[in-house]
Amino acid sequence: MSQTLGQRAESYALEFLKRQGLRLIARNFRCRYGEIDLILKDQNTLVFAEVRCRTPSRFGGAAESVDLRKQSRLVLAASVYLARYPSDLPVRFDVLALTPCAQGFTLEWIQDAFRADR
Repeated sequence: MSQTLGQRAESYALEFLKRQGLRLIARNFRCRYGEIDLILKDQNTLVFAEVRCRTPSRFGGAAESVDLRKQSRLVLAASVYLARYPSDLPVRFDVLALTPCAQGFTLEWIQDAFRADR
């Protein structure tokens, strides 16, 4: 059975982040507010990463699809995660925007894409 485009994109993003030195803590954390694709540790920072894959279109790419509503849901889901698994580490929200191409994907990594205090 083949993986969906989204699953392939998420696996590609995870391997990319591992090569950058991040360590996977959890994948596809689900709660009533939604899902966090990847939770990783980047040195002494806890990273909540949203992976978005979109084909190019005039309606905006993958990064633009993480709008204020999606950001709010990610922040709420992160607060549930932190309530279950308390941590003293600073938190960062990253977005990995992938676009399919002949070689697999092009990837844009937006570190600290938005803040929880908005």
